[in-house]
Amino acid sequence: MKFQAAIFDMDGLLLDTEQVCMRVFKQSCEAQDLPFLQEAYLSIIGCNSVTIDKILRNAYGDDLDRLHAEWRKRYDAIVKHEAIPVKDGVIELLEWLKANNIPTAVATSTQKDVAKIKLRLAGLDGYFANITTGCEVTHGKPDPEIYLLAASRLNVDPSQCVAFEDSNNGVRSSVAANMTTFQVPDLVEPCPEVLALGHSIQPSLHHVLTQLKSL
Repeated sequence: MKFQAAIFDMDGLLLDTEQVCMRVFKQSCEAQDLPFLQEAYLSIIGCNSVTIDKILRNAYGDDLDRLHAEWRKRYDAIVKHEAIPVKDGVIELLEWLKANNIPTAVATSTQKDVAKIKLRLAGLDGYFANITTGCEVTHGKPDPEIYLLAASRLNVDPSQCVAFEDSNNGVRSSVAANMTTFQVPDLVEPCPEVLALGHSIQPSLHHVLTQLKSL
């Protein structure tokens, strides 16, 4: 095995959350009689709350306050009470890592209390040694800080970690942390800048597992 730990993004990678989140955002826009600005929305994927607020405030101005309140109410009503579907290949990959005694962690931009609820409802919480979240770092993705913190909590050098991401911001973060990175795109395809990073891009975690087994 060429790595000593595995670190996972959560939304859009472990859980099929991004589809739910975008659908609820669209519904919130409609409820508040505001346009759905798709380009702005897609650009927040993988960002922490501070960056999300900055991007959306630039797009929606003073209307963001009522839009965000509507969005949070509708989103929490789902993710705090219902299990979000697990993405294809997640269980197989986690079980394989467990069988090979590879410690795992989560590095997500989501707030810690919400992240814990999502993982628990999905039945994934028992797989991870720790959860590092966007509220615990000064600089969110694409900065490498969150991945560096997750690795330090596992007592593993970042260069000995493999990271799994779906978003371009997340990939920038894990690559900057000097981790071997696998990307499984969800709502947003890799942009030319991210493609140039030279990491592995796979259609599913099933394909990722096949590649890991060949290392």
